[in-house]
Amino acid sequence: MEYIVGLAGAIAYSSLMRFRGPSKVKRSASMELPNENSANKTGNCEAHGTTDIIIVGAGVAGAALAYSLGKDGRRVRVIERDLKAPERIAGEALLPGGYLKLIELGLEDCVDEIDAVRVLGCVLYNDGKEAPLSFPLEKYESHVAGRNFHNGRFVQRLRNKAASLHNVSLEQGAVTSLIEENGTVKGVHYKDKRGQLLTAYAPLTVICDGCFSNLRRSLCNPKVDIPSHFAGLVLTNCKLPDENYGAIILAEPSPILFYPISSTEIRCLVDIPSQHVPSVSDGGMAHYLKTRVAPKALPEMYTALISAIEKEDNIRIMPNKIMAADPRPTPGAFLIGDAVNSRHAITGGGMTVALSDVVLLSDLIRPLHNLSDASAVCKYLESFYTLRKPMSSTINTLANVLQIVFSAPSSPVMEDLQQTCFGYLRLGGIFSTGPSAILSGLCPRPLSLAFHFSAMSVYGVGRLLLPFPSPKRLWNGARLLWVGCIKYYSAIYMFEGVRQMSSLLLCLHIIELHLEAGA
Repeated sequence: MEYIVGLAGAIAYSSLMRFRGPSKVKRSASMELPNENSANKTGNCEAHGTTDIIIVGAGVAGAALAYSLGKDGRRVRVIERDLKAPERIAGEALLPGGYLKLIELGLEDCVDEIDAVRVLGCVLYNDGKEAPLSFPLEKYESHVAGRNFHNGRFVQRLRNKAASLHNVSLEQGAVTSLIEENGTVKGVHYKDKRGQLLTAYAPLTVICDGCFSNLRRSLCNPKVDIPSHFAGLVLTNCKLPDENYGAIILAEPSPILFYPISSTEIRCLVDIPSQHVPSVSDGGMAHYLKTRVAPKALPEMYTALISAIEKEDNIRIMPNKIMAADPRPTPGAFLIGDAVNSRHAITGGGMTVALSDVVLLSDLIRPLHNLSDASAVCKYLESFYTLRKPMSSTINTLANVLQIVFSAPSSPVMEDLQQTCFGYLRLGGIFSTGPSAILSGLCPRPLSLAFHFSAMSVYGVGRLLLPFPSPKRLWNGARLLWVGCIKYYSAIYMFEGVRQMSSLLLCLHIIELHLEAGA
């Protein structure tokens, strides 16, 4: 009962923030923010009380969170393993929903001056047919759209923005362990770039060092699944058929993605099942890409793709990690971003979820005057993992289900399921804009995702029954519905967690009552 009451209070606060805006939420004198004292920037061991919050990791989530907390007057110390611009084949697509979160954080200028490309949607290709998915941006200002870019350029802009605040300290160091006393995290041990072992203390330590985090094992129950790997290449001297649109080719045995990352470069990502990843070093991957992938590429991309395959050191491999958010509440420490929850990268939703997490966590921390009561803060922040579900669960579930469906081994029922998904999106109207709104992060509503899954199931069964039902067609329709339900609900069960999804249903009910009362 206490959990439900606390959850209802957190929902009410979140709803108030959403509909009135942070500036209109009145605070009592006890909720005043701390003074903006200058943070310790020396990198040496620090005494207790000189830092309010330690952030481990200065990627997209860490740097954005540091800036947001710093703007609120918090003394923030960020420790990042490597401050050089990261070179990744992921984190290159910011969906429109993520761009809106950037605006909320005051970081929208970080996509300027990095040769970012405006993205308005994507086009799915299957057996010579197309299914365009345009982001529903009609209700937004003209600058609102997706953005694609080099990840390293974007991250460096975020880091520079955070470091521009005098109360934010950004330093290079490898965090080796957490400092714990009686079950409460007090800070971190880390090695600076000279290898010297140092310590840093703060009432709250936020871990956001990505999917390869070495700290999360003590803070959550990491059950990582790696269903596939991406082989990534950069193509030049070519253009996609539709400007400002990415391309997804639904090929056998798995999808092929093309999208711009600058005004002159196209990224190609090939999804390869984990059990069949060829070696790059012995030329097996190059042979696989030439013989299995290139023939299925768009004609406009074929020549550039072959050149990219033959270019030395141009093929990079990345595991697609899927991990449900299953944290263990620990006083003094907190997990966000890919360190606690990741989804398949096929839809490029990772940064959007991470920035949504940053906005939510900043809003929750903002009213807190004192962070020294670690147990009380920990109990208060538990609601974060439920409040984040509308955005994270929709993007996560959609990405994981699409990967399961379109990368499944060939079989009659899976082929029917793939044709059902593709045919549904080709219907246009709400059947296209609805899923596109979910994919883009503009419609973080699990019930909307459930509606489209149900509508897609009806469409698929009807497609199999036409022109006249027969025992065989009835059997195929029932089998399609059964397998589709298994894929959808198993993705929710495995990757979203039962407790959080049950809490989410409670959240949705409370929000609906709140909206009805407001109407």
